[in-house]
Amino acid sequence: MLLSLPALHLQTSEHHPLFQLPHGRLGPWCSPTGSPAPLSCETGCGEGSWILVCRLLVPTQVSLLSMEEDIDTRKINNSFLRDHSYATEADIISTVEFNHTGELLATGDKGGRVVIFQREQESKNQIHRRGEYNVYSTFQSHEPEFDYLKSLEIEEKINKIRWLPQQNAAYFLLSTNDKTVKLWKVSERDKRPEGYNLKDEEGRLRDPSTITTLRVPVLRPMDLMVEATPRRVFANAHTYHINSISVNSDYETYMSADDLRINLWNFEITNQSFNIVDIKPANMEELTEVITAAEFHPHHCNTFVYSSSKGTIRLCDMRASALCDRHTKFFEEPEDPSNRSFFSEIISSISDVKFSHSGRYIMTRDYLTVKVWDLNMENRPIETYQVHDYLRSKLCSLYENDCIFDKFECVWNGSDSVIMTGSYNNFFRMFDRNTKRDVTLEASRENSKPRAILKPRKVCVGGKRRKDEISVDSLDFSKKILHTAWHPSENIIAVAATNNLYIFQDKVN
Repeated sequence: MLLSLPALHLQTSEHHPLFQLPHGRLGPWCSPTGSPAPLSCETGCGEGSWILVCRLLVPTQVSLLSMEEDIDTRKINNSFLRDHSYATEADIISTVEFNHTGELLATGDKGGRVVIFQREQESKNQIHRRGEYNVYSTFQSHEPEFDYLKSLEIEEKINKIRWLPQQNAAYFLLSTNDKTVKLWKVSERDKRPEGYNLKDEEGRLRDPSTITTLRVPVLRPMDLMVEATPRRVFANAHTYHINSISVNSDYETYMSADDLRINLWNFEITNQSFNIVDIKPANMEELTEVITAAEFHPHHCNTFVYSSSKGTIRLCDMRASALCDRHTKFFEEPEDPSNRSFFSEIISSISDVKFSHSGRYIMTRDYLTVKVWDLNMENRPIETYQVHDYLRSKLCSLYENDCIFDKFECVWNGSDSVIMTGSYNNFFRMFDRNTKRDVTLEASRENSKPRAILKPRKVCVGGKRRKDEISVDSLDFSKKILHTAWHPSENIIAVAATNNLYIFQDKVN
């Protein structure tokens, strides 16, 4: 399927070397418990193994008006969404996340909206349609705000969405912008009460003196309605921009991370959080790195990791101390002096960190590579995958157009055997950890016919270009795949490209 972030504003000294880059530019800065169903490694990277299920546009403000006219929001006219591409900056997808069962898929955009898609129930038993999703609910999660004390605008853009495991008929998810985290309840209602004593049929209050008999209200069937209501608002705890939220495996707490601090929250307490990491120096001129991503261990509620703009990962244990400034483990790969360049520090900045479902490995994404680390080996990664090494010669121009600061995410498949991450020109990459094969695929509107088989793409670096290859000089850097998601137990993937969400499934012969 197909559906439709902010700059860092640290108050730093103008004289710090980290920020003294040419042209006045700034420098760089959960999964289900238990064993997921095993996936075939070959389906991850096999040639021609992925097909497009469908492509949808994220509903824009215009199409949202159309949705309100439909009583059943799940039966939205998808042809309307496909035929009306009113894409604006606010419609660009900024996060994608499957829930723990894979039945729901949520996207957040720069306009502060959350769109939830539900898997088609009839498609589950039809093997060639099992990846079909339709719009389930749409709501405005965050609004633009203004901090009058600091004279700063707070964008409404959704930075992250994280689902909580389902405990009853309702669904719960966390969404965050730069400053505020909200807990949302998404529930269905197909009955309405009738026969109030103090209200008439139109909802107006009645004069109590006119009431002579008492009635027992009854529930009447009504058209299905999906409601999203904010249950908790966690605000006023972050000075800098929130870049990560992660639900703990105890399902009672979660953490939120900004550029210099990580806070621990209880879901029931909104006016208090515990600061568990604080790397802010007493003198901001001494600042050398910032936090870029953080995540809880999938099984151990006391363990979490966070990455930094220096390319390092720290594993912390909350049993050791209340403030985890002293890490338990420190993961860093020694730099090769022969590869040292002006851009080394920028491209080594980690943009995403993810625990494997088993909890044994950590995956990190920097600008050019994806690395897999074993928790028992800190001095170097056990696997390194080149995502787009052909861009190494283009770093200067990528720095000039600010693409070098793009933050790509990475995801595991359900069995931790395949890794997926994005690239430019709407390309995304898959790496099979067992066979060491990799493939480059493209999510484009030109190839968006349903059931179309994805053909592997190749980039020509130099010399004579073959017919099926694309030259590195022809890549479109305005088209980029930053956000992807993988179904927790099946080979179904969601790839966000601007305001389009593509959903692919592996081809079944």
